[in-house]
Amino acid sequence: MNGTHPDPDDADPAGTRSVRPVVIAPDEFGGTMSASQAAHAIADGWRSVRPNDVLDLLPQSDGGPGFLEVLADSLGGELRIVGVPGPLGDPVEAQLLVDGRTVYVESAQACGLHLLGTSPSPQSAQRANTAGVGVLLDRALAAGAARIVVGLGGSGSTDGGRGAVQALGGLAAARARFRDVELIAATDVTNPLLGPTGAAAIFGPQKGADAPTVAALEARLTAWSRELELDAEPVATRPGAGAAGGLGALLLALGGRREAGAALVAAVTGRAARIAGARLVITGEGRYDAQTRYGKVVASVAADARAAHLPAVVIAGQVGTDADVAGVSAVYSMTEWAGSVQRAMREPRAILAEVAAHVAATGHPAAG
Repeated sequence: MNGTHPDPDDADPAGTRSVRPVVIAPDEFGGTMSASQAAHAIADGWRSVRPNDVLDLLPQSDGGPGFLEVLADSLGGELRIVGVPGPLGDPVEAQLLVDGRTVYVESAQACGLHLLGTSPSPQSAQRANTAGVGVLLDRALAAGAARIVVGLGGSGSTDGGRGAVQALGGLAAARARFRDVELIAATDVTNPLLGPTGAAAIFGPQKGADAPTVAALEARLTAWSRELELDAEPVATRPGAGAAGGLGALLLALGGRREAGAALVAAVTGRAARIAGARLVITGEGRYDAQTRYGKVVASVAADARAAHLPAVVIAGQVGTDADVAGVSAVYSMTEWAGSVQRAMREPRAILAEVAAHVAATGHPAAG
């Protein structure tokens, strides 16, 4: 835990009511808590010390797991359940969020790492595919969508979207079906499809790929990119092409464009305006490290706080020594607070609430 920030209230620590709220805007915590669950845990901890404070709960997402839940809370709309094949072919339930003629898709619900069932392995890294995402896109088109927004992140696949396009009837058919549809890839990364910063090299190991498997995935993606770019504009080098195991490349090849997922969700939830009227911002994520500054929710929230000249506190499951995000005033590690990774994983909501209560009670981070 490190850093300092101003006293979070103009009032006394007994909990005298302040007009300006504390904005609580976390991302999901690596499968242990959704963004909404994390926001409520922080709020519970804060209220245990300052029960009269005004809290503005504002769960966020960058396009990964929890994308639809966060958007549905703000937009309303209709959530439709769709049965799809998971990343290894087992049937799973996913959702579409239909808001007028805009349909939102969360790719992690169909090909997420959490759906692999067991610890990722070289075999699952090779087999995992995006067929379920293709089914969701097919249903979105059938719903009459004029605009489809696909949240990319947390995937267990590295097939470049080949499974999805097969579910859509092949590449030529998919291009024809999306010709008059606004297609948006909402990503938390800008990685290209190929090379040392591409989908296989950077994200393959997280999905169980060892060195030979990473090489095999890279070769497969290279061959696939040639098909995507045949008689079409290059997509492999475009920012975001490597998102969700290369699913980003497919969406770009179908005429889509990339948008930062955190910024898209911020716009839908009115985050900048709500932070501008606050007195303190609390955000968080599963792991706060060097990757955070590249399109993650915490960095996006901190930027809004800095623009509003407000302190931003980060509470993360784990904190890397290389973490450095402009606008962050204080950082807390749940693992350090709990004394072990095991306890932090076993009791995430309780630990998160304890840390939030500490921030509320002291007005500044504890040393150490």
